[in-house]
Amino acid sequence: MSGDGSKKQFWKRNTAKVPGNIQHVYGAQHPPFDPLLHANLMKAGNKPPSTTTPGKPKKATTFQEFESITSDAWDVGDDDDDELLTMAAQNLNIEVVMETANKVIENHSKLQERRQQQMDKMTEPDEKDGQEAHEEEEEEPDEEDEREEGAETTTDLLFSSEALPLSDNKLVKSHSEAPVGSPKEVGVEQAVLHRQHSLPHRPVIPLVAHMVDQNTSGTPAMTEREASRLDKFRQVLAGPNTDLEELRKLSWSGISRQVRPITWKLLSGYLPANAERRESTLQRKRQEYFGFIEQYYDSRNDEHHQDTYRQIHIDIPRMSPESLVLQPKVTEIFERILFIWAIRHPASGYVQGINDLVTPFFVVYVFEYIEEEVENFNVSSLQEEVLRNIEADSFWCMSKLLDGIQDNYTFAQPGIQRKVKALEELVSRIDEMVHRHMQQYEVEYLQFAFRWMNNLLMRELPLRCTIRLWDTYQAEPEGFSHFHLYVCAAFLVRWRKEILEEKDFQGLMIMLQNLPTMHWGNEEVSVLLAEAYRLKFAFADAPNHYKR
Repeated sequence: MSGDGSKKQFWKRNTAKVPGNIQHVYGAQHPPFDPLLHANLMKAGNKPPSTTTPGKPKKATTFQEFESITSDAWDVGDDDDDELLTMAAQNLNIEVVMETANKVIENHSKLQERRQQQMDKMTEPDEKDGQEAHEEEEEEPDEEDEREEGAETTTDLLFSSEALPLSDNKLVKSHSEAPVGSPKEVGVEQAVLHRQHSLPHRPVIPLVAHMVDQNTSGTPAMTEREASRLDKFRQVLAGPNTDLEELRKLSWSGISRQVRPITWKLLSGYLPANAERRESTLQRKRQEYFGFIEQYYDSRNDEHHQDTYRQIHIDIPRMSPESLVLQPKVTEIFERILFIWAIRHPASGYVQGINDLVTPFFVVYVFEYIEEEVENFNVSSLQEEVLRNIEADSFWCMSKLLDGIQDNYTFAQPGIQRKVKALEELVSRIDEMVHRHMQQYEVEYLQFAFRWMNNLLMRELPLRCTIRLWDTYQAEPEGFSHFHLYVCAAFLVRWRKEILEEKDFQGLMIMLQNLPTMHWGNEEVSVLLAEAYRLKFAFADAPNHYKR
């Protein structure tokens, strides 16, 4: 009795409304969301207890019990319902079933024979006329005959998709189970193959797009527009002093793969605009980086630095793409880059999320030396000197990026806190319905947008889309720190329909952390960037517009 009393007191004390089974927020301090794992946890959490409460009625286990419990929901005097129930209660005779099946087979055989006869008549050559005269005078069949033949073919296809007859009256479920070479199925199989070939083929999307304007179809061929843009890039880059403003204008709409490495190095400030100074600058910066390696990297196992190195070592295997990052040579390179950056920036040190920012630079600079796709490429096959250049260039360009957003990674991450708050205010103005829907189900923006700011949407988009997005970020003034806010706002509103369909906290959080962008390409990213630019144009210089 004392236990029952304490339970009652416990439930009396906890009368606050619980919005559901709240999951962890997967931001910088957590591994990526695993939908399979959490689906199992959700199923386990939603299972009813094995013991039944004495006061509750027993759950109906048969239709009769269910009907008796819910008898008030039916019109008892309805003759139609009684008739249906009577029909449902009857057991079908096996002889009736077999007789019906035989009739179906017979009808289908007649249809097939009739169609075969029509095809024989149409293909029978005219022996009276010569072959040349026959070819000249040959006329196309009437449209009505084509429609009838097409209708019969469609009927046969639909019918044969359910059951195909065999010589011994056995039924098969599909063409894959039918014997090869059966004369009656030859025409049908040809029609099915023709229909399959007529459907548009969607090839596998490569990890990184070949061209700037490649869409989600993954077609690598260069269009006339792409070739023209590539020529413009080469003209701008060919001068003794590169016009960075003109290069930014060209890069905003995307950068061709052939010139992306040199363009990123120029726009990030890693290389000077003067062409004569670039080679000496590269040599000096690369030597400087490997000087840091010799000076600091051996201290990774020291007491003051071993925690940093251990965390880096744990985080790298969680990165994507796994086919690239899990190569031992790539893992070593990433560990050195991240550890040296953390040592040289003690104000923030290493924070989870920074590791993702190395990947786009590394992949882009690898493409400076290879032609094939990176997901199928063994990085260790490159020369040692080439790998050293790629590593140093990736380090310095990542450092330039982080210099503009370092307050995202200092203590308490104040930069991310401000940006998430600004995102909430912006969404409340551009789409009040979505904002109120979030509030109704107690979803805080920090719970899903923290990762968007911390990882620059790299966990929400495929790598090919991230690289295309960074083309514009490099061209936009304060792209990674300021323009990214408007990209996140446009990205959230992009899923307006899916957000409004979710009617609980848990569903909203799972949806927002697993957005379906796997098949996105440059077209989708271009639309997202255009909407972000529109929002920036409307709100960036007028902050009071999104303040209530």
